Amino acid sequence: MTIERPKRSTTHEVFNQPPPLVDYNVFLQDQALREAFDREGAGWATDRATAIGELAGGEALALGVQANRNPPELRTHDRYGHRIDEVEYHPAYHALMTIAVANELHSLPWRDPRPGAHAARAAMFSVFSQAEAGHGCPISMTYSGVPALRQQPDLAAEWEPRLISSTYDRRFIPAARKEGAICGMAMTEKQGGSDVRENTTRAEAIGSGGPGGQYAITGHKWFCSAPMSDAFLVLAKTGKGISCFLMPRWLPDDTKNNITIQRLKDKLGNRSNASSEVEFDRAWARMIGEEGRGIPTIIEMVNHTRLDCVIGANAMMRQAVVQATHHCAYRTAFGKKLIEQPLMQNVLADLCVESEASTVTMMRLARAYDDAQTSDRWRQFSRLATAIVKYWICKRAPMHVVEALECLGGAGYIEEGPMARLYREAPLNGIWEGSGNVMCLDVLRAIPRSPEGTEAFFDEVALAGGMDTRFDFFLEKVREGLNDVDGIEGRARRFVERLAIAFQASLLLRHGDPAVTEAYLATRLDGDRGYAFGTLPRHVACEKIIERARPAL
Repeated sequence: MTIERPKRSTTHEVFNQPPPLVDYNVFLQDQALREAFDREGAGWATDRATAIGELAGGEALALGVQANRNPPELRTHDRYGHRIDEVEYHPAYHALMTIAVANELHSLPWRDPRPGAHAARAAMFSVFSQAEAGHGCPISMTYSGVPALRQQPDLAAEWEPRLISSTYDRRFIPAARKEGAICGMAMTEKQGGSDVRENTTRAEAIGSGGPGGQYAITGHKWFCSAPMSDAFLVLAKTGKGISCFLMPRWLPDDTKNNITIQRLKDKLGNRSNASSEVEFDRAWARMIGEEGRGIPTIIEMVNHTRLDCVIGANAMMRQAVVQATHHCAYRTAFGKKLIEQPLMQNVLADLCVESEASTVTMMRLARAYDDAQTSDRWRQFSRLATAIVKYWICKRAPMHVVEALECLGGAGYIEEGPMARLYREAPLNGIWEGSGNVMCLDVLRAIPRSPEGTEAFFDEVALAGGMDTRFDFFLEKVREGLNDVDGIEGRARRFVERLAIAFQASLLLRHGDPAVTEAYLATRLDGDRGYAFGTLPRHVACEKIIERARPAL
């Protein structure tokens, strides 16, 4: 009997979907970043940024997906029962680390300290982080550990060459036998969190102790990120108070230090990177800086990691804009491309404005770290501006990312695409290295303690004076706020927000695209908007703003 097979259904024909956003140069397709790159003195590194941009929009995309689908696993013991405390990462994570280290994302300003090095590194780190954020934690801590170590020259002489090496050496062996090393950090404890003065971890001198001296450290750390690092900067109490120490994973006699990993954290995002709880049982370490001055010592590391929080949040906002504008350029609804629908144009343009304001601010802040190498005034400026900018940009990122995700509809909510990962990652930078409240309180402390830094900040912002009456009025009100100290702690978020907006507005007036600048001034300063993204006033040139930001494939 002949059986006639029915014709295959055509219900699974795929149409009205955007092409995959792959094989594009993340750096070259970011016009605002390219302009800031040259403006902030990083033009000499254009070829390097172009190369990392090609990797970030190509090879690294698949590596990021694999690293997140296969998170690290803790191996506490070997098969014979020996305690080993090793974390196993997927090969994709090691590949990302290899690329980042080879391109000096962890070391560029220390290996090549020419003007613009911090700005160049900030741009490249932002570009590569768009492929995958999890690897950024050890990269950031290694970059940030160098200025802290330099406060103890003998330790810096031993460790800095390892930390700035352009070779990623994943082997779990003593650092002296490796081709490169990675630095971690362990500050917070479960009873204190950001209040590190409440730490209970104690350090006992071995011999005379003091700066550079040997100590035995005992305690428990609630967060130790990248626990396979070769060394950690650690805070612990001595008889004179909280002090800072360098604790290697291996001892000088090639035996393992007494560091045990209790567990890996099951985190909301940042899943390709291991974060852990660790315990020290008379673990060997050496003191960095003066005894009892651990917080001022480690703040050199913290300030640089806070800069990287800004960079990370900026990277997420930029990638959210890229994904949203790309999707809407190809998706049709109600008879038009989404990108042609007036209401969607309003949403996309608003997201683009926020992202560009973040980019110009990030790059100006990074350049301040270049200037701070030779000027105490700019060093004070960078500390104050970092707290202001970290609060604001990291606070804007989560709401920005979720609005961009909504532009993709249901397609944005599934794990196959990048938006779900961005969404889970978005809150991290606002928490890491000090939450929003901690940043605001740091600003309140820094202003009276650092009058030169405060003056430098307002001098910088005032460079846009006279360019727009809305800005002049806003800046005058911000200055008046300096003298209104009644109940200032409870109002700190509003105060710091206005400082950040004044800074961004000044930068856009001086350097920004006219359409973007007008949209920012009309909405962020003049208040002509609603409470959600996508509430720009009617005179804003939405199409022009979107076209400037959208990747052209």
